[in-house]
Amino acid sequence: MRALLLAAGLGTRLRPLTNHIPKCLVPIGERPLLDYWLHSLFASGVERILVNTHYHESLVLDFLRKSKFKDRIDTVSEPKLLGTAGTIANNYDYFAGQSCLVAHADNFCVCDFNKFIAAHENRPSHTCMTMMTFNAPDPKQCGVIELDENQVVQQFFEKVDNPPSQLANAAVYILEDSVSKHCRTISKAAPDLSIDVIPEFLGQIFTWHNPLYHIDIGTQESYNAANQKLLELGPEFNKLGWFNSRLAV
Repeated sequence: MRALLLAAGLGTRLRPLTNHIPKCLVPIGERPLLDYWLHSLFASGVERILVNTHYHESLVLDFLRKSKFKDRIDTVSEPKLLGTAGTIANNYDYFAGQSCLVAHADNFCVCDFNKFIAAHENRPSHTCMTMMTFNAPDPKQCGVIELDENQVVQQFFEKVDNPPSQLANAAVYILEDSVSKHCRTISKAAPDLSIDVIPEFLGQIFTWHNPLYHIDIGTQESYNAANQKLLELGPEFNKLGWFNSRLAV
């Protein structure tokens, strides 16, 4: 399996922290967000990772060049942001014919990715995508979902005033080729996975719930919360191998 880490965003809500550093490189503890993603995905059997770049591109490229995983990382520059679905479409050949894990590298996600991948491999036969879910403390700021008895998405509510639950889309997906191929058919500029793709696949999206921790590092408050949670989740990190010396940069 290959993965796409979306790392091109501007991080405007996190300014001034992101005035001189891209959002994907803001530190949680002493390590950049992007570093957590590289370690967790490669430790879970992902073969290669594609990272898209735009804002403070030189800093992201410099970080990746110094990574112990540099030989398994590919990059693609976006002089103009393409949108999440647009990036998938533009790099379809990188994933063609195989499953593709897609995640936002500016989220802080603590979970067992082996279990997430296994859930996708054992998903119901009529589904073509697996979405990670989490319990959102403020569901009005998230895409909230409703499931059937088989944990398949039936309804999707993107940032509505009265969300029906706290069960939210973590914006971490495993896509089959049919979904990646669909992204190529969208004609609008900068198409978005949540807005332009998920509604087209309702009833075909399996879910896996992350019981540990997931947060969008979108504001100073969420950034502070993630750093605090890091201290609380030390034992879980040890179990996942994140602090093992063999994973150190």
